[in-house]
Amino acid sequence: MDVKRHKGKGIMREMGVLLMIAVVYFSVCLAEPRFFSFESVINILLFVPFLLIVALGEMVEIISRNVDISLGSILAASSYAVGMIFVHNKEFPLLFAFLIAMAIGAVLGAINGLIVTKYAIPSVIVTLGTMNIYRGVIFILGGKQIDNSLLPKSLVKMSQSGASVVGIPYTVIIAVVLAVLVAVFLRRFRLGREIYAVGANPMAAKLKGISTQNITLFVFTLAGALAGLAGIVYMSRIGYLDPGAAGKGSEFTAIAAVVIGGTSMNGGIGTALGTVLGCILLGVINNAITILGISGYWQEAIYGTIIVVSVIMDGMIKKRMNKRIVAQEA
Repeated sequence: MDVKRHKGKGIMREMGVLLMIAVVYFSVCLAEPRFFSFESVINILLFVPFLLIVALGEMVEIISRNVDISLGSILAASSYAVGMIFVHNKEFPLLFAFLIAMAIGAVLGAINGLIVTKYAIPSVIVTLGTMNIYRGVIFILGGKQIDNSLLPKSLVKMSQSGASVVGIPYTVIIAVVLAVLVAVFLRRFRLGREIYAVGANPMAAKLKGISTQNITLFVFTLAGALAGLAGIVYMSRIGYLDPGAAGKGSEFTAIAAVVIGGTSMNGGIGTALGTVLGCILLGVINNAITILGISGYWQEAIYGTIIVVSVIMDGMIKKRMNKRIVAQEA
C-alpha cells in the first residue's frame, strides 16, 4: 500500500516538474523569442550532463539519508589530476582518463564514507570538512589553470553536437545512459533496493540483516566516482580547467535538482527520472537568466529558494502521511 502510494506521489511530482519546465520555457520564449531556437535547446542540454552526473550520485546518497557537499571539490580534484596528465601527454587515451578520474573520485568518496561510518559523524559535517580539504590539496599540488591548448581536441569535441553522428553531444548521451543505468540499478538490483530500505528506516533495515555501514560506504564511493566522471565532462564542456572555480557550488545545484525531482531529504524516496527532470528545469532557468540579461545573483537566490521550498513541502507531505498512518492504525 505504502509503496504504491509513494510511486503515485512520485509520478505526480515528476509530472508537476515536467509541467513547470514547459511553463518556464514557453514563458521565456514569449518574453524573448530568441529562446525558442535549436541553439537554445542545445545550450540547455549542454548545461545538464555534468550536473546530472553529480546529481545522480547525490540522489543515491540522499535516498540513503546522507547529504554530500564535497562532490564539487571531488569533481575539481579528479579533473585536475587528469588535466595534469594531459599537460604532460596530450595523446593520453580518453578511456583511461575517464577511468582514472572515476577511480580518484571513488577513493575520495570512500574516505567520506569511512569517516561517516566509523565515527558516526553526520555526513553533512564530514563532507563540509573534506570539501575544503580536497580543494585545498589541489592548490598545494600547484593549482594552476589548464588552458584549452593543453587539452585533447577529442575531449572538447565530446560537447559539440557536430562531432556526434546523431547530432546530440556525446556528453549528453553519456549522462542519459548513466541515468538509465542508475534507475535500473536502484529498482532491479538487490543492493539498490537495500539503499531505499536503509533510507526509509535504518533500524528496520538492520533487523532484516542489511548492513547500513556497508550501504553508506557504497553510496559515498559511488557518488565520488560519478563526481570524478563529471569532472571530465565539465572539462569537455568548458574547454579548459580553472581548479578554483571547477565544480564550485555544483553540489548545492545538484541538491536543488534532486529535491525538485521528488527525492525526499528524509531518505527512502527518489527516482532517477525525477532527478533528470530537475536538472532540465535548472538548465532552462540557467539559460533563461542568461538570455534575459538577469544578474547571476538571481540564479543563486532561485536555487536556494527551490531547496528551501522543496524541503518544506517534503516535510508537510511526511506529516500528512504520518497522520494518515496513525488514523488507519487507530
